[in-house]
Amino acid sequence: MNRYGVFELAASLDHIGPMARSAADCGAILGIIAGEDPKDTTTLPGGPSDYLAGLNDGIRGLRVGYDPVWAETAVDEQTVAVVKAARETLASLGATIVEIKAPDSTVVLADWIPNCAIETAVAHEQTYPSRKSEYGPALSGLIETGRALNALDYQKILLRRAEFKGAVAHMFQPIDLLLIPAQSFAAPSLADMAMLGQSNDMISRLLRFTCPFDSSGNPTITMPGGFTALGLPIGFQLVGPHLSEALLVRAGAAFQSATDWSRRHPVLN
Repeated sequence: MNRYGVFELAASLDHIGPMARSAADCGAILGIIAGEDPKDTTTLPGGPSDYLAGLNDGIRGLRVGYDPVWAETAVDEQTVAVVKAARETLASLGATIVEIKAPDSTVVLADWIPNCAIETAVAHEQTYPSRKSEYGPALSGLIETGRALNALDYQKILLRRAEFKGAVAHMFQPIDLLLIPAQSFAAPSLADMAMLGQSNDMISRLLRFTCPFDSSGNPTITMPGGFTALGLPIGFQLVGPHLSEALLVRAGAAFQSATDWSRRHPVLN
């Protein structure tokens, strides 16, 4: 994905992707922002794929992996209900649900913050600490964590990350996509989000289903799948093997063809 012009948070963890009302719109935008760019040598050679090809082909015959232990343990009931409903919808559209055991992401989750911290420190080295007074406490704290990390510890993080990436690649051998929650709790409040910097446990819960695929580099699509009792949206994710964005767009479009969650709006008080 072309990252030219984007100020990085953490160069090897950042994902660039569109947000839109429909999976089809995401695919259309992706076709514009993806592809080779001489200003970003990390882009893959060749033109962008046609992410709308086969958009209406459905998902009959696709194998969707589901790990009930990972997807349901320490996840709130409203989120679990949404993910299970999505699983049933995908099955009704002809997908085969395959129960799997996903790779243990505990270590990768613990490594994400120091990995992000050191890459953020590099991104800001021209202005930090020379302009430290202009930084807020959260970002300043993250950068300080990165600057304190030694080379041996960082290399161990990279080795664990490579091992996890390989385990994820093997996970996809018997499946085409993976179904998981977007996060372990539904629709955190502004007050909850304000406490993030003071609670490592809450950060881990928030990142539990997203940061593993920052680390492995797998593409994902996040879909609206329901609402909380208070009328706030709940999402779920489909994860694919590398370079499976067109398949993710197709699966997202199939789900949206059978549901109306993407056309509903949250209750605003």
